[in-house]
Amino acid sequence: MIDVNNDKRIVLTLDAGGTNMVFGAMRGGEYLGETVTLPSNASELNLCLRTMVIGFEMVIKALGDEKASAISFAFPGPADYPNGIIGGYLPNFPSFRDGVALGPFLSEKFNLPVFINNDGDLYAYGEALGGALPEVNRRLAEAGSSKRYHNLIGYTFGTGFGIGTVINGELNRGDNSCVETFCLKHPDDPNIIVEDGVAVRAVKRVYGEISGDFNHELEPKDIGDISQGKKPGDRIAAIKTFDKMGEVAGDAMATAVTLIDGLIVIGGGVMNNHEYLMPGILRSMRGKMHQLTGEELNRVQMAVYNLDDPDEFAKFAKGEERKIKVFGSDREVVYDPAKRVGVMRSKIGASKAISLGAYAFALHELDKKNG
Repeated sequence: MIDVNNDKRIVLTLDAGGTNMVFGAMRGGEYLGETVTLPSNASELNLCLRTMVIGFEMVIKALGDEKASAISFAFPGPADYPNGIIGGYLPNFPSFRDGVALGPFLSEKFNLPVFINNDGDLYAYGEALGGALPEVNRRLAEAGSSKRYHNLIGYTFGTGFGIGTVINGELNRGDNSCVETFCLKHPDDPNIIVEDGVAVRAVKRVYGEISGDFNHELEPKDIGDISQGKKPGDRIAAIKTFDKMGEVAGDAMATAVTLIDGLIVIGGGVMNNHEYLMPGILRSMRGKMHQLTGEELNRVQMAVYNLDDPDEFAKFAKGEERKIKVFGSDREVVYDPAKRVGVMRSKIGASKAISLGAYAFALHELDKKNG
């Protein structure tokens, strides 16, 4: 597995937003010098591509005699990521909708390998290599537990409901670059996508429904400030809004963790209200289902713990570990029959995790190519 904190190779990065693009160079998991911010010019393809070239040229110039090994970044929207082709419905980059061979274009311009991925994928990869996964395993070791985790599901709460999965240290990009969660069913209305209950637009809509103020012009941050008592408004409605958002997201998470069986880490600015989001998430994941016979089953077959709660983490770390003897000998082995997973908020933040993911992915691919 890549040691993102100690690798000496340099990778050029890009934070591609619909308004601005931020260019940088990363080594050892940290940025070298200042980043470069330029307007995206996203509606004009030629100008947008020219801006990308200028941005990377400025970063390369600032490196002086030091050489970059690759370019790696996340791009919003659908794409054929392995081949570096961006296309489809891209609200923030309308000029790319007919298909643009962005990876090959940049590779030819700079004579460097170029790696482009979905931001949710890179978020999960960054958390798996330099965020939540190593943090949890370190804390387990410090608690004297032999339990270790190797799989991670990363979620981002923002304009969309993003997901990425890492299995045994490998990023799962799928066969169609289409590992998604936004299109799962909303638990309250199976004809509606779950993203309509989790994205920032849901925060605004649900607050209006609960408060009765349908014409409010509040943004999610405003509603978050109201829930924290930092701003006047209907605080009960604000708290219930985030609780409902957590409940809806938790239903999707229950499906994913049942299939992937790994830790869950959540990032994005909305997680500043984690104390009101987490109860709903846990309520859904710890919910019950029934067979036709009436027998009750847990929604998730593993026990679900809030890893941000010290008491719950202590129980999570302890498990049911005990020693059992090997038949016919005096040797003992450790046995822990407790099946359990944990949910936590990101401590490094979505932006840093995505950058780490982009950096690590490039190094991983370079190492594979070089054997």
